[in-house]
Amino acid sequence: MKKLVSVFLLLIMLFCSGYRKPYKYTIDAGKDAFFHNNVGINYLKDRIYYAAIQEFKIAIQLSPNTQSTAIFKNNLGETYMFIGYPDMARVCFEDAVKLYGLNFKYYQNLADCYKSLGITGSKIKELSGSKKPYDKITLGILYIQTGEVKKGVILLDELCAEEPNLLIIPAIRQYLKEINSKI
Repeated sequence: MKKLVSVFLLLIMLFCSGYRKPYKYTIDAGKDAFFHNNVGINYLKDRIYYAAIQEFKIAIQLSPNTQSTAIFKNNLGETYMFIGYPDMARVCFEDAVKLYGLNFKYYQNLADCYKSLGITGSKIKELSGSKKPYDKITLGILYIQTGEVKKGVILLDELCAEEPNLLIIPAIRQYLKEINSKI
């Protein structure tokens, strides 16, 4: 009888102990990449540029060759531009445009970088022979930045008429409205 009572008490103790499985952390590189990007943005707000650059690089390494990588590379490029390294920012902006060419801000940043490097003239010559619509976006922005506003507006407006279904067209139209309001 003592054995039966002790087994019974042991079973009750096991069921009533409140045991649960321990928390199991799963590593998700994409989630961790966004975390490091956000940490980098916070470092930028605090003006800790070296740490921000390192966090953006970690985010890029955790999530390479995705659409979100374009965001991380753009943030890294903007940081480089802010601290005065447009040659390093150029690579970041060009990669961001290649990874996700539907964000108009990337093209504007790239054109600003070309202007800072003083190579807008050579880039205009290089891109003027291209038939790709995304090269026309960069070319139009470069024309506007160099003072040939009319030529740039016409080029971007023609692109909007030729390719009305591109996802970037509403952003281009908004940009053209802002440029026309300044004229």
